[in-house]
Amino acid sequence: MSTDVYDGGVPAGSGKGGADASAGDASSKGTASAPGTGPGAGPGAGPGARPSLGSRLVASASGGALRIFLILVALFWLMPTIGLLLSSLRDSSDIAASGWWEIFTAPAQLTTENYARLLDNEVITGSLLSSVTITVPATVLVVVIGSLAGYAFAWMDFPGRDWWFLVVVGLLVVPVQVALVPVSKLFGAIGIFETTFGVVLFHVAFGLPFAIFLLRNFFAEIPRELLEAARLDGAGEIRLFTRVVLPLGGPAIASLGIFQFLWVWNDMLVALIFADSKSPPITVALQQQVRQFGNNIDVMAPGAFVSMVIPLVVFFAFQRQFVTGVMAGAVK
Repeated sequence: MSTDVYDGGVPAGSGKGGADASAGDASSKGTASAPGTGPGAGPGAGPGARPSLGSRLVASASGGALRIFLILVALFWLMPTIGLLLSSLRDSSDIAASGWWEIFTAPAQLTTENYARLLDNEVITGSLLSSVTITVPATVLVVVIGSLAGYAFAWMDFPGRDWWFLVVVGLLVVPVQVALVPVSKLFGAIGIFETTFGVVLFHVAFGLPFAIFLLRNFFAEIPRELLEAARLDGAGEIRLFTRVVLPLGGPAIASLGIFQFLWVWNDMLVALIFADSKSPPITVALQQQVRQFGNNIDVMAPGAFVSMVIPLVVFFAFQRQFVTGVMAGAVK
């Protein structure tokens, strides 16, 4: 006689293991009967699915074809610079007779006599010195004053702080051309018109709004806890600024210095109006050379190339800090 007892059609001897096995079988059957719904399923994720047109284009563009295309674009973009360099290494007669690309078939045309004449030209060498005496103080003053003001707007409480910062932001949209006539009258009244100090003062005044705006936003990203810890250790505002804020703000300060240097060095409008006509910066000197001697390409080409190389050297010297400062805040 059988000893199995049934209760509602389920054997009494079948415990939890039997129920789990039945449920597992049912679930496995359910998943097996629904193809394309697994973890790796998705649009075009099946074993025989064909990749979309966008996926094929991205895959093909990420290979060597894209690199070759980018190299060609870079060479095309650098073509004027390469042409200017090769023209500066050719004699004026060769420049007048053929294009700079002839240098590849006649490399004997290369010469450094143009740069020797450039160094003997007192107008060009004096203008390079004038550009340095204008650009370096204008850059240093903007960086120093902008750093102090940016720290004050970011971490110091004083009456009307937010309103004053709005005024600074509003000054960003004021064009230089609007201030040329009134500033000329002001400089003439106080006796600094056509002086190096007047040009530096003008560049500092118009460079500070952007400097304060940039550095204030960068300094505001510094963790408050870090500054509070320094204050608890007894650091005052000056020590806090020099020991904590400035090292952390190095990338932004380097970016600002590069921007300001390039703007002042390549400026011709302000220098043409406010600089001394007897010792103009390089941009004005080259323009005067074109106006007075239209065919002196043997001086113009090396002078223009030297004028372009100096800011490039400054940029590549601070390239790492510049990229870091531009990307600051982009990744959290």
